[in-house]
Amino acid sequence: MSRASAEFDVFGDQYQLDPADALRWSRDREPVFYSPKLGYWIVSRYDDVKDIFRDNILFSPRNALEKITPVSEQARRVLASYNYGMDRTLVNEDEPAHMERRRALSEHFIPENLAPKQDMVRTLVRKRMDAIIDDGRADLVEAMLWEVPLTVALHFLGIPEDDMATLRKFSIAHTVNTWGHPTAEEQIQVAHSVGQFWQFAGQVLAKMRNEPNGDGWMHYAIRRNAEMPNVVTDSYLHSMMMAIIVAAHETTAHASANAFKLLLTHRSAWQDICADPSLIPNAVEECLRYSGSIVAWRREATADCAIGGVAIPKGAKLLIVTASGNHDERHFEDADSFDIYRDNAVDHLTFGYGSHQCMGKNIARMEMRVFLAEFSRRLPHLHLVPDQEFTYLPNTSFRGPDHLWVEWNPEKNPERVDPGLVDRSRSFAVGAPLRNDIARRVRLRRVTPLADKIIGLELEDANGRTLPGWSPGAHVEICIGEYDRKYSLCGSPEDRTYQLAVLRQEFGRGGSQHIHRVAQPGMELRMRGPRNHFRFDEQASHYVLIAGGIGITPIIGMADHLKSQNKTYELHFAGRSRSAMALLDRLEKDHATQLTVYSSQEGRRADLPAIVADLPHNGQIYACGPDRMIEALSRLTAHLPQGSFRFEHFHTRAPGLDAENETAFDVVLSDSGLVLHVPSNRTLLDVIRSAGVDVPSDCLEGLCGTCEAAVLDGEIDHRDRVLTSAERQRADRVMTCCSRGKNGCSLTLAL
Repeated sequence: MSRASAEFDVFGDQYQLDPADALRWSRDREPVFYSPKLGYWIVSRYDDVKDIFRDNILFSPRNALEKITPVSEQARRVLASYNYGMDRTLVNEDEPAHMERRRALSEHFIPENLAPKQDMVRTLVRKRMDAIIDDGRADLVEAMLWEVPLTVALHFLGIPEDDMATLRKFSIAHTVNTWGHPTAEEQIQVAHSVGQFWQFAGQVLAKMRNEPNGDGWMHYAIRRNAEMPNVVTDSYLHSMMMAIIVAAHETTAHASANAFKLLLTHRSAWQDICADPSLIPNAVEECLRYSGSIVAWRREATADCAIGGVAIPKGAKLLIVTASGNHDERHFEDADSFDIYRDNAVDHLTFGYGSHQCMGKNIARMEMRVFLAEFSRRLPHLHLVPDQEFTYLPNTSFRGPDHLWVEWNPEKNPERVDPGLVDRSRSFAVGAPLRNDIARRVRLRRVTPLADKIIGLELEDANGRTLPGWSPGAHVEICIGEYDRKYSLCGSPEDRTYQLAVLRQEFGRGGSQHIHRVAQPGMELRMRGPRNHFRFDEQASHYVLIAGGIGITPIIGMADHLKSQNKTYELHFAGRSRSAMALLDRLEKDHATQLTVYSSQEGRRADLPAIVADLPHNGQIYACGPDRMIEALSRLTAHLPQGSFRFEHFHTRAPGLDAENETAFDVVLSDSGLVLHVPSNRTLLDVIRSAGVDVPSDCLEGLCGTCEAAVLDGEIDHRDRVLTSAERQRADRVMTCCSRGKNGCSLTLAL
């Protein structure tokens, strides 16, 4: 056990104030470690957290609501005096009961059933804004950020809006009781509140049972109880009544407060959403990533296993810190920067992942979007009260400021000169934002010839801001005219202007020709990214970099990085002729002793078998270039350990959908209990997302692997460029953006 892991304190000031920063050392050096102070294994990296969420059999959620601080005997007696009997809920029950109940109760949460509630949320927000609009100062938490989510939750559930303040007190007590660290004296006070909450939930449930035709999710659950009492049991209803009152509003209230604090601290982001409300959905996702209200979840290992190469014994308790995973630079470029243009912000783990992903995620998104849309329109001059101290309820898993003071000058309220502004509204589609809607404005600073048919583009932020940092292998997507095209970054990560190299492809799809034709200094265009699907492993003993033609663009950044880190590497660069090889001058200047150049015009060709044969133990090969080069290297490295060969293709070979020649098929989403039809004119990814199931994606061409889903059954028509031949034969993975059921075959996916 390291000193850092031995001293780690989940209730210490550092974790309580900034859990992601408190675990930075862990992400870098010890991503899975045992905390003796807590008695839990802590998991801090994105991929490890996601893998645990994926497997709810090996990693049971049974301890998710376990009291993290042992309850005193006196507090137990207090709870018993209220007949407290909290049982399993959707959050902490195992299979198969969990999915049976989730399927039985999920109908109200699908996007088409949530969309009509947007007007109700907007009306509530406007009413609360009207009450403070001329005050010039308010604590947003007290003024509306807890009351509106609680009102929406009660409306959604069909629960009477009786005593809101008491419900809030109960909710806080439940959080402290389950995830907090109360003293012995505080435990008694909390136990009384939790016991009263339990009795209140039972009273409301009894009243609702006498209203068989009532509206709302709890009425629906009561009817399902009558239809299938062995699945939706009586005790389950009582426990869910109590748990969902908390779950449906507490996290949204905290997330909204965090979002306002972030956006008003990062003033340029606030100004951007005020000027362009279409940025709000992705701004919400970035807020949830950067400072989400859900910090961590708990799991229990049901068998001996390994996480991130660390042996975990059966029965081990795990604290999987989503807030830390959301700041993992192995998944998010420049992860510690707040960037509302981040095009993979929706990959955040704040809603969980897999079969236990938050059912109410789209209600939370809807509320946060409405909050930001109304405030950015009516109070664009809003700002934080300076020098205020932010405090948080001490606990392991949920986070949001107790108070959030803001101020503004009522004389500058836009509605004073434009009264009609109050009634204008911006509606957003329910669900995760689409990546194509996210792009930042950039300007072409310089256009230079680099080689035959290759030009260099230097991009800068159109507003004069600093562009995000990036890692070797990263790319961006530029949107110019009707074309969206991806290009690797080939400058220096320290230089916050971006360098690209664009080869004019005579027989391509027209994008590169258009760029060569119209690119001029000073021209504005849109850009997505940076993203990285060609990530670098820092642990290899030696690196072999191989580039063919324009494939040098991601490779040169890797070479620069290896040189700066004093790593051992060799660089092989092949091309038609020296005049056609971009960046060759810089390579010869900066990497002369590691560089070997192969020019076909000079009769030199790379001996790939010899290069692979010379790879030392624990060495790695990174390659980018023509298909024939990648395919040859795939064959030559097939015997090497997994991960020894990493590559990136130039482009996809898969054509777009041709509805007249495609075959429709069905897909079963086993974890969601859904059976969907994929028509000939839609992709598998489109159909899954339309059902409200979030699947991340990037390239939409089968090149990156982001949209991968596990296949449980069915024959696959693979059209991607990610999987190897051996992986395709296993038939256990599919790229949902392009691949389909073969000849109309139904697919069953673990989604």
